[in-house]
Amino acid sequence: MRFFSLLSSFFILSACASVPIPAASAANPGDVLYQEQFESNTTGWARIANDNGIMDYDGGGYRILVRQPRLNIWSTSEQDFSDVRVEADVIKLNGPDENRMGLICRYQGGDYYFFMISNDGYYVIGKFIGGMTLLLGQSEMQATDAIRTGTMNHLRADCVGNKLTFYINFTEVASATDTDFPSGDVGVVAGAFSEPGVDVLFDNFVVIQP
Repeated sequence: MRFFSLLSSFFILSACASVPIPAASAANPGDVLYQEQFESNTTGWARIANDNGIMDYDGGGYRILVRQPRLNIWSTSEQDFSDVRVEADVIKLNGPDENRMGLICRYQGGDYYFFMISNDGYYVIGKFIGGMTLLLGQSEMQATDAIRTGTMNHLRADCVGNKLTFYINFTEVASATDTDFPSGDVGVVAGAFSEPGVDVLFDNFVVIQP
């Protein structure tokens, strides 16, 4: 097990999309509400580089490089959903296996739910609220064989009512309940523990009506 040590040092590098896409009305289960393949760098996601990190389109995916220790950076799409199923593929490009990468749902003014994995085989569900990180249903990051170390992983986060469910490579690994955020934006997040240089690539980002 690993203690999730960041309590208040999450850092937002930007807010992303410049042209919000309205949520679909009267959507049916399984309908695609929003998707991004990152094949064009003109779809509105952030393109930023500074001393803290990089967020940019790269090679048909979306890259996040974390240049500072004990730091998370994230990017959202300026959508607004309530119940959603968020999925994406993520792979480590460089840096330590002791890292963080994952999905965000119900982002509201800097607060959100997160679903993260590390490349050395750990996962976590939690929320960032009022400048603090709180884990949900666990006190530490937990190990799982569902994570494929050294290769791409498929992540899925279901945010339905007050239930949050995390799937890794099509295997349910954890669920929790919380009522703080009923709706909000979606996005991706990556972070470093004590060693900086976490460098990951997201692709096939999709939001589905659960």
